[in-house]
Amino acid sequence: MSVKEDQIRQQIRESYSKVAEASNDGGCCGVESSCCGVSADDDINTIVSTRMGYSEEDVNSTPVGADMGLGCGTPKAIASIQPHETVLDLGSGGGFDCFLAAQELAGTGKVIGVDMTPVMLSKARLNAEKSGFANVEFRLGEIEYLPVADESVDVIISNCVINLSPNKAQVFNDAFRVLKAGGRLAISDVVASAPLPDEIKNDKVLLSGCMAGASEIEELKKMMADSGFINIVITPKDESRSFIKDWAPGTNIEDFVISAYIQASKPSADCCCD
Repeated sequence: MSVKEDQIRQQIRESYSKVAEASNDGGCCGVESSCCGVSADDDINTIVSTRMGYSEEDVNSTPVGADMGLGCGTPKAIASIQPHETVLDLGSGGGFDCFLAAQELAGTGKVIGVDMTPVMLSKARLNAEKSGFANVEFRLGEIEYLPVADESVDVIISNCVINLSPNKAQVFNDAFRVLKAGGRLAISDVVASAPLPDEIKNDKVLLSGCMAGASEIEELKKMMADSGFINIVITPKDESRSFIKDWAPGTNIEDFVISAYIQASKPSADCCCD
């Protein structure tokens, strides 16, 4: 790990610690841009999440405080989660997507959330305990080096987190490692729809706000293919420009980044493709 990578991770960790602490206090996150939608008003977070594709039923069916208005899409819409599967959420935050995945499992299988921010982890564990989600667990770790056994996961979900990583290739390498043969990725994230100007790439606020770290689609596809993934499909969501515009008012950020669904699979044991 380079010094620069470690500095970026520390910056992200500090930013999202503030998000979790603000949510616990019932206040605003203090992060100026973002996928940081946390507010003192739960109704505002519901509006943010429904703009991303969640239903009000989704929001109301999870523990209070789990939905902090973070994210840029709805991973469960493309995950096709089946009973008895093991689901892994990269960058699980307060546990919102984990709890929705657990509902899809209907009391079977297991959901594992991994997050590198201790305050977020504590919040998620408390949410799970107070709401009786017995098949959901949260582990402290970095998404580049997952605290998960080899070939133990059926589906990996993530919501607007991989863009934050300074080493995305390693994220996909480790995702490939933990997936079972035939396992799949079902990710919502931001991608760059045009080359990012240096002033955006080097903006620390825009980095923590899920914008400055976005990669272009072809770059992501190559990383994933190099990791071994097949059936790679990245689907930009043009309608996301309306809420991305609100993340950094006055910057025209919506001309450079867009939310997308990212899907791929690990070859099955009997696959003979190259």
